[in-house]
Amino acid sequence: MTSRHDVLKLALAGAAVTSAEAAPEDPMLGLVMPVDPAVPPEAAAMYPNGIRFRAASVALKTMTPGGYDEVLERIAPAAKAVSRQGAQAIVLMGTSLSFYRGAAFNRELTQRLSMASGCPAVTMSTAVIEGLKSVGGKRLAVATAYDDEVNRRLQTFLQEEGFEVLTIRGLGVEKVADILNVTPEGLLKFSVEVFESAHRPDALLVSCGGLRTLDLLDPLERRCKVPVVSSLPHALRAGVRLLGQSGRVPGHGRLLSL
Repeated sequence: MTSRHDVLKLALAGAAVTSAEAAPEDPMLGLVMPVDPAVPPEAAAMYPNGIRFRAASVALKTMTPGGYDEVLERIAPAAKAVSRQGAQAIVLMGTSLSFYRGAAFNRELTQRLSMASGCPAVTMSTAVIEGLKSVGGKRLAVATAYDDEVNRRLQTFLQEEGFEVLTIRGLGVEKVADILNVTPEGLLKFSVEVFESAHRPDALLVSCGGLRTLDLLDPLERRCKVPVVSSLPHALRAGVRLLGQSGRVPGHGRLLSL
């Protein structure tokens, strides 16, 4: 039987550095990934120069409260591991992993990351909250990958952070592997439908770090005429900003142009 120690050891063994243009003296961002220990391709696409990335996984199996509970104790060791490999700031790259117990617990997780790593840290949930505030979002339409229970917890979290959730709908994904079945075309259509079902939202949130949304931000904003904030690209932005850089990536929506 594989122990939790063995799972974490295997996950950390898959850690990887990108980008091709990074130099040894460039700052390094550590990514604590829920599932895949590889650095997501969006990191190099958004920041091809001047930043290195190091990733470690906590081996999440299901996007359910029980699944999140099982990996909580792996988060701090993963953050410590990437900091020992040179990371100077840490991002917890799992939105639901950080919001599912509410706003206070999200803040506690951030403190755990910082204490374990000795680095400034941010969660993906905090990144989307800060992003929504930056673009003036208050009345939200929310499209997610989650089931109804996780959506309920996200709505509670957003309300605790001062937002009004006009509508929230999910794709019903529980098994992490099933997120690969979500196509860009399907996600674009679904997100627009969620937005159009709400009464005059001033922002659209697309929540789940497993959804590939970087290339959908600009098309969604053109269709919906409001700012769009999504988990993965805007978490990378938040992490890069912890390293003292702007995080700007023009051409991919309003927030990444700020």
